[in-house]
Parts: sequence; C-alpha cells; structure tokens
Amino acid sequence: MDIRRSDYSKMADKASPPSKKFVNFFKAFLVGGTICLIGQCFMRLYEGLGLGEEQTRAFTSVTLVVISAILTGLGVYEKIGKFGGAGSLVPITGFANAVVSPALDNKPEGKILGTGAQIFTIAGPVIVYGVIAATIYGLIIYIASLF
Repeated sequence: MDIRRSDYSKMADKASPPSKKFVNFFKAFLVGGTICLIGQCFMRLYEGLGLGEEQTRAFTSVTLVVISAILTGLGVYEKIGKFGGAGSLVPITGFANAVVSPALDNKPEGKILGTGAQIFTIAGPVIVYGVIAATIYGLIIYIASLF
C-alpha cells in the first residue's frame, strides 16, 4: 500500500488536535513574565539591603534557583511547566528544574548510581554545548581583534 505524503499529511492533520498558539503564547508570557517579576522583586529587596550590583545579581539568581529546586521537589514546578510551557523553561528556574528533576526521578537507585549519576542527564548537554559555543565565540572574537 503506497500512501503519498500529501495523503499522510491530511490524515495526520485530521488526527491531531489544532494548536492553540495564541493561548500557549499568552501562558508562556504570563509564566515567564511572572518569574522575571519575582526576580526583579528580589533584586529590589537585595538592593534595599545595601548589596552591591554584582552581589544583588548573584543573590537573585541563587534565590530563583533555590526556589525552583524546592518547587520541583514538591511537584509544583511540573504543574507550572505544564501550564506555562516554554515560559517556565527559558528562565534560570527552568535550568534548575532540569537539574533537580532527573535527580529526583532516579533517587530510588541510590545516591551514587541514581541521584549522582543522573543529575545532569538533561542539563549536562546544555552545559557542554554552551561551553563549546562560548569557547568558539571567544576564539572568533580574539582572532578578529588581532586584525
């Protein structure tokens, strides 16, 4: 039986529910914006406590990562992610979630072979390719500055 691509596309379109792009964009914007608003509130709090600019940025990032890790452990961040989609994945909180989730999923395997071995399953490739991209970019900038 030979099914042409256009016939397959018609069947797939018929079987797939229509995407609610506007609703998804709105939810992502709402969740991502709320995370950023919370971060901005922490920045103002730390500035009010008299911390310098670098310290304020560092404390804000660490605070958001810790909150995200706690919410992941409690199962709340998964619900936020299901609602907000990419809005929950893009900020630094999504990275923390990507580190904590596999660690929790593999906790029954033990601390070394479970949690320790699987903690960077999702985030590891992001770190590796981010470092490679940054290195290549840095080399390009360095070489360009020689001319």
